[in-house]
Amino acid sequence: MTETTTTQTGTTPPGGGVARSPEFRLAMDALRGLRQDLFEDAFAYRPLPRRGTDGPLVRRLPDRLRKQAGLLPHALVTVAGVLAMLIAWADGSDPVVAVLCGFLALVPVLVTLVRPVGALWLSFASTAAVAVVGTTWNDWPWLPGSFASHLTVLTVVAIRTRPRTAGWTWVLTAAYGFVAETVFGWGHYGTNTAPMLVVSALLLLAVTVWHIRRTAEREVTAQQTVTAHERSRRTLLEERTTIARELHDVVAHHMSVVAIQAEAAPYRVENPPPELERAFATIRENAVAALTELRRVLGVVRAEDYEAPDAPQPTLADLDALLANVRDAGPAVEKVVTGAVRELPQGVELSAYRIVQEALSNTLRHAPGASARVEIGYVLGGLGLRVLNTPPPATSLVKPSPGAGHGITGMRERVSMLNGEMTAVPTPEGGYEVTVFLPVATPTAAVGDEA
Repeated sequence: MTETTTTQTGTTPPGGGVARSPEFRLAMDALRGLRQDLFEDAFAYRPLPRRGTDGPLVRRLPDRLRKQAGLLPHALVTVAGVLAMLIAWADGSDPVVAVLCGFLALVPVLVTLVRPVGALWLSFASTAAVAVVGTTWNDWPWLPGSFASHLTVLTVVAIRTRPRTAGWTWVLTAAYGFVAETVFGWGHYGTNTAPMLVVSALLLLAVTVWHIRRTAEREVTAQQTVTAHERSRRTLLEERTTIARELHDVVAHHMSVVAIQAEAAPYRVENPPPELERAFATIRENAVAALTELRRVLGVVRAEDYEAPDAPQPTLADLDALLANVRDAGPAVEKVVTGAVRELPQGVELSAYRIVQEALSNTLRHAPGASARVEIGYVLGGLGLRVLNTPPPATSLVKPSPGAGHGITGMRERVSMLNGEMTAVPTPEGGYEVTVFLPVATPTAAVGDEA
């Protein structure tokens, strides 16, 4: 037996060349990020946008002050630059040098308002110039004015850029301090690189945490918006599916009647012509086919746990039993009927019953203890419904609803299906009112439409 040992020194990528190690790729990615953040378009014009004026505190201000509140970030940056300039003035003994150092401390801070990354490089140049012009034996390499100016620039740049850029600014600050101490630090009694790195690290850490929290809030808000939209869509589909199930019995009944009458019609006429028999046979076949397709569609929208009802669908004649159940729950309910009561299409009867049922359920859920009034108006062109509830007797009794809060959606779907109109608005007294009109074609109009 011969054992062969093969030593693999590297892997050749498909395109040729030598594969790079993970450490090398990580370093190259870091350098690429440094170039993108601090070198590419470093002096691009990026003015600081105005602050929003819709905050809870800003809304309480007078109109004149509210318009100026959008410039609050600009004012804060300017005040910080002026403080750095005053510190530089107070530190200088020669008036001319003090004015020059103050100007060099102010300019980088103001530049952050329009070119944040460029202001960082300008701050390094300003710090070096102040160190050459100014005289100090203790504060090196940042004189007091430059110290305050550079901290302000680092903070503003971190706020206006992303957290990765804030990390690079701190690394460059550390590198500048190290070079200034080791190469040009001779003849100075003390340095302030360590205080600069500690204070700037704390400021940049606070800004980074703020960035992360703000990003998380935006993501949560976006996710909540998407979730609410999806929940609304799902509820709407569920309501439509429920309506389809309920109307199935109504439509199936009419189609069954058509099929039966078409089958029996030839036997009611003595010696019917063949053309009439074929016409009735065709009507019956189409009715049976439509009924079969209707049952197939219902099977698609039916849930797995759906159980077919063992009772006929309710109509307006069953409202008294519904109101009795509501009265048993506590509130007083009054029913008022106007107009000549007549039989309406089963779809209209069912929808009207469900609308009143949902409106009373909302009253029990959102206004416990309030009384309700149900008005039904039979008019020439259709059916009018009005469900009105009074304000709850005690506001403390109103608790968050355990439901999905989409009862109004179901009512609107039923009304829209029948080409009706609906309004649901609070009343001036503190109650709630649901008004619905369901059009019903008169027999004369129906015959005219068919003609």
